[in-house]
Amino acid sequence: MSLVARHLEQNAIPTIVIGSALDIIQNVGVPRYLHTDFPLGNPLGAPYDRTVQRKHVEMALKLLEQANQPKTIRRSPFSWQGDPGWRDDYSRVTENNRAEVAAAGEARRAKQAAMKKNNPKQQIPMP
Repeated sequence: MSLVARHLEQNAIPTIVIGSALDIIQNVGVPRYLHTDFPLGNPLGAPYDRTVQRKHVEMALKLLEQANQPKTIRRSPFSWQGDPGWRDDYSRVTENNRAEVAAAGEARRAKQAAMKKNNPKQQIPMP
């Protein structure tokens, strides 16, 4: 994405990269970057959390409007599902939580199936 952003910028098309790989962005550099400390694949927030997702889009647009120097990085104030320590337990399956994790997966799949059934033309984002 970083190379695409740099190419577009060279052709007078402003860009913003939103993501979770701050170390990579700091090395390759992009004109404007909104950092979200979320698991990879979820740059705007948790699936179905439209409020946080919209706030990130608003933040990105403000960054586009306000950034006045190259390699501007802004950090999101949000943490993954409101838990600043999410990294400690993210995706960790143990004997103690195996049933809970399985039930959460079943609930997510049921929700996606219901959404797809109610609106078959809508694309359902996969977490």
